Amino acid sequence: MPTRRELIKKLLKSSGYMFMGGAFWGGLINETKASDLTLRPPGAIEKDEFLKKCIKCGACVEACPYDTLMLATVEDKAALGAPYFKPREIPCYMCLDIPCVPPCPTGALDLKSLLKTDEETGEEEMDINISRMGVALIDEATCIAFEGVQCDACFRACPLMNEAIYTEYIRNENTGKHAYLIPVVKADACTGCGACEHACVMEKSSIVILPHAVVQGKQGDHYLMQDDDDQNLENIENIIDESEGALDYLNGDWEDLIDE
Repeated sequence: MPTRRELIKKLLKSSGYMFMGGAFWGGLINETKASDLTLRPPGAIEKDEFLKKCIKCGACVEACPYDTLMLATVEDKAALGAPYFKPREIPCYMCLDIPCVPPCPTGALDLKSLLKTDEETGEEEMDINISRMGVALIDEATCIAFEGVQCDACFRACPLMNEAIYTEYIRNENTGKHAYLIPVVKADACTGCGACEHACVMEKSSIVILPHAVVQGKQGDHYLMQDDDDQNLENIENIIDESEGALDYLNGDWEDLIDE
């Protein structure tokens, strides 16, 4: 028969295993359901690959001088133990030397994606401005600038002022005298640092940072883009062959349709 002390030990061990199991499954649930909205450090690779490579070591968190980065806990809506940040609380302050990325031991944070070639010297150098942590999205229904109140808090907070966010004057048709000063986000220049969300004067920010995959759609592979001219030329004959019937239907009988 087990002694009372041994019984207590077994109960404590069982409780510990239950807690660890709950934390593990809670982390899996968060990882699969809520991590699509998670904002990750500069240089983070694509979400699925990031979650596979990140070993939750916290090296990037320790290196961040502004305490922007955090490791997700069970209560957070993010992959358990993975680094992320909440721009409304502390945005990314765009350190020029990007100290959070080099310590990553697995390549989950890719330093090469933050390197830019200098046009004069031809040498590669780190450039935090080419990071793409997310993109700013403005809620026009709650932004006071769209109500005619002159507010440029997000515009002035942006480290890439007039590049990632610029302001546009729009005529106020109601008065005919005043103009709206409207903030506009240029998605291809926005780094997703979150300085704008942090600076918004509204109780609940009218401008938020979301991952690119959430905000911007993905173009279908069947579309031919102007930038892909070389690839288009290689594939155009196959495309025409495959769609010959449709082309004949649309283009061959148009005169008969007009006559009818």
